[in-house]
Amino acid sequence: MKKGDFGRIGVLAGGPSNEREISLKSGSAVHKALLGEGCDVILLDVQDDIHDIIKKNKIDVAFIALHGRFGEDGTVQKILEDLKLPYIGSGVDASALALDKAASKVRFEKSGIPTPGYKVFEKDKFSLEDAYLLGFPMVVKPQLEGSSIGLSIVGAEASLKEAAAKAFRYGPKIILEEYIDGREITVGILDDEPLPVIEIVTRNRVYDYAAKYDDPDTKYIVPAPIRKTESEKAKMLGKRAHEALGCRFFSRVDMMMDKRGDVFVLEVNTIPGMTERSLLPKAAQASGVSFGQLCIKMVENALTREYKNETTKKI
Repeated sequence: MKKGDFGRIGVLAGGPSNEREISLKSGSAVHKALLGEGCDVILLDVQDDIHDIIKKNKIDVAFIALHGRFGEDGTVQKILEDLKLPYIGSGVDASALALDKAASKVRFEKSGIPTPGYKVFEKDKFSLEDAYLLGFPMVVKPQLEGSSIGLSIVGAEASLKEAAAKAFRYGPKIILEEYIDGREITVGILDDEPLPVIEIVTRNRVYDYAAKYDDPDTKYIVPAPIRKTESEKAKMLGKRAHEALGCRFFSRVDMMMDKRGDVFVLEVNTIPGMTERSLLPKAAQASGVSFGQLCIKMVENALTREYKNETTKKI
């Protein structure tokens, strides 16, 4: 497909979620890259006025750069499908499933994909005693947030109540998860196939919001300096997780690898960060795909694939 056949590309960024500022950075980077590739593209800051904005700007395909709720939970995808407007990335059901950390873990378990042990707690039914079976340390995080928003590593009982309160600020349900002592890795998926593994190295043991966006000492090593067998295992599990949730064309799968080399899938991101410093673009670059080429590939896929109402695999 030639770039002239794309029509007008609308990069949807901003949104109403807690990841609005990150989304604006992704959207700006994608807009700049597509302009550099010679595309007809416009950057659109959307919130709850998406119908009016799309109608006013007469776009032909939507490049979703919206992170978190609204942009990654199937809401925007459903709106675009109702408008019969092509869009990049996963469909309605897969998007909703991937953002819901509890539901995606159930799918991983049914698919035989290793994931850390966990418990789901509702705000009004939370009992500290019920959490102790996981043991310490443990990870505490909201059910429906990305970018490690509201996430804490709890090393002892005394800190659990505070961490739970922090996570509950973002919704009525939280996830308490077994802490895997090891190395944090991620596998990008492009064209439904795994890219080189990236290792994330932080000053502290948690890759939280501050480590992602504020700490200049956070390092991203690609390809990850791990054994070939471990790398192949991680890529295999990344692809399986992507498929198990019904994702399409691209995603980013976050994992932990323990000291024995066992790999555990944490979650799948259907609209991962899209700046040149983000993880999926870094993995693509390691495979010889520039940031601009990556954006073009996503648009091409959106325009050429056949849409189906149901993409999520039934298990």
